[in-house]
This record gives sequence, structure tokens and C-alpha cells, in this order.
Amino acid sequence: MGRFFQSDLFYNLVPLLVTAALIFVVVRARRQPLWAEAYRRIGRNKIALTALGVICLYGFVALLDSIGSTDPKTQTRRTLLDRVFEKEKEKTYSAPGARMTTGEPIPSPLKAPGTHLLGTDGVGDDVLYRTLKGCRTAFIIGGLTSLIATPLALCLGLLAGYFGRRTDDAVQYTYTVLSSVPSILLLIALILVLGRGLLQICLALGITRWVGLCRLTRGETLKHRDRDYVRAARALGVSNARILARHILPNLLPVVIISVTLGFSGLILSEAILSYLGVGVGAEIGSWGNMIDAARDELARDPVIWWNLTSAATALFVLVLAFNIFGDALRDAVDPRLRSS
Repeated sequence: MGRFFQSDLFYNLVPLLVTAALIFVVVRARRQPLWAEAYRRIGRNKIALTALGVICLYGFVALLDSIGSTDPKTQTRRTLLDRVFEKEKEKTYSAPGARMTTGEPIPSPLKAPGTHLLGTDGVGDDVLYRTLKGCRTAFIIGGLTSLIATPLALCLGLLAGYFGRRTDDAVQYTYTVLSSVPSILLLIALILVLGRGLLQICLALGITRWVGLCRLTRGETLKHRDRDYVRAARALGVSNARILARHILPNLLPVVIISVTLGFSGLILSEAILSYLGVGVGAEIGSWGNMIDAARDELARDPVIWWNLTSAATALFVLVLAFNIFGDALRDAVDPRLRSS
């Protein structure tokens, strides 16, 4: 079982699972009047639709990098993205669209002149290819961490808000202690204990990222547990587990979905920060954080190698901005106070 969680198959399944979960949520949500009205509001918001299109484009690239097969000769796994960008490695740096290498005393011709739209890095890899490889890592970090943190936050928040007393005190004490420790220091400590890797980083982020959603869930549960429909269910003899699952949880889903959507961008940024600090994913994994980390020394070269940093930072900025814009639009569409405006 441990080998499976460390295998490429597991990491390739994560984008597929995230995509399937999103499709399931969208299909189920359309049956509810609140979400049907929210979809109509979002459909009239061109900026939100553009942001959603950008997110889908990144997700499509992540899927291309997750579907592939193992080459029987080399025993290496090659994805569809690898096959699309199959190019011979160059000798060293080259500027975007250049025909000669950059930074050498005597520039030499490229093997594929003019085809590297964003240039090449120090080991001759195409920068556009490396930038697109970072999409899969970003969606694995955001998706797998959300799958770890969201159920934990929902369970603890529902239990604390519904039962109160000692259960509430225990949950509050737990997340108060976690919140008292600087998050970046706690993340680094957990990664040093668990080890570097995609799964370890997702576990560390999941342990530290559930607090905000748990507080939100607890507060909303406190409001709903004394509503008339919950009291009527208790009077009819409905069990506490059924009340939580069938009555309170569906009313919390809009808040949860919005919170997870807005938090997705923060998880992607966290991976970039950890990689910049040297405790992120390994160098063999395509990552925007690794590209930004490698670009620190490139900016001090003469001539300046700017395209590696620019490509990774732009890809990261666009995806985070798209998630934030769509999350804000989703919040405005679901908020009952704004539905009549």
C-alpha cells in the first residue's frame, strides 16, 4: 500500500479524481434551486467565465501530463504532454525564439532553432515544456490537500458545533494550539519529519490548512443546530448522525465549496514558497517553485537569464488570479443578500 501512494500511478490518478469530484459536485448542485440560480448569475458574468476557462485550460494540461504509458525499451513513463513536446535537449541556455545558445563565450547553433518559444534552461530543457509540467504538480498539491483537509475540517467542525461542551472545547483547543504556531515553521518541521515528496507535502499542508474551514463549519453548525427543521427532526426521533448528514451538512455545502475554491490558490502558492525555501518537491518533478528557485542565480548572470523566472511566475500568477476571481464570483452568486441585485 505504501508503494502505491509513492507511485506515479497514484499521483496521476489525483488530477483525474479532482476532475471527477468537480463534475459530480456540479451535476448534483444543479438540482438545487440555490445553485441553479447561482449558475445563472455566473453565466452572466463574463469575467468569471473567463477565469473558469483559464482554470479548465490548466486542468486539461494537467490531465495530459497524467495520461501516458511506460516505454518498454527505456522503462520510463511518457505522458501525452511528453509526446507533444518531444524535442531533443539543447546544450545550455537559449533566449525565447533564438537560434543560438546564450551565455557561452562562443554561441553555438541550436539543434531545433527557433522552436523554443520561451527559450531553454541551463540543462537545455524547453522552458515552455517545464512550465506546462508544473500544472500537474499544482493541481496535485491543491487537489490532494483539499481531499485531506476538507473532510477533517468538516467532521471536527460539525461535531464541535452540534454537540458543544467537551467536544467543542477539545476541537477549539486543538486548532487554537495549531494556530499559535507560525504556519511556515510548522510546515517546514512536518516536511522534515515526513520527508520531501508530493504526498508528504500534501499531508503537511492538510494538517495545517484545516483550521480555517473548521472554524467556519463550527460557526455555521452552531447557527443551524437550533433551527426549527433540526428541532423537528429531533422530535421525530431522527439520529444525530442522520441530522448532521442529511439536514445540516447540505446547508453548509455552499460555504464549504466557496472556501475550498478560494483556498486552492493558497495551496498552490504554498508549494512555490516551500520549493523556494528548499523543502518543496524534488528537482525531478516539474514545479513552478523549483523553476523560481533555480532562477535566483540566473538573475545574477551576464547576460541576465530572465525567461525561466518570467515563465514560471506568469503561469503561477494567472492560475492563482483565475481561482481568486472565480471564487469571488461564486461567493457573490451564492450569497442570498446579493441574489436580488
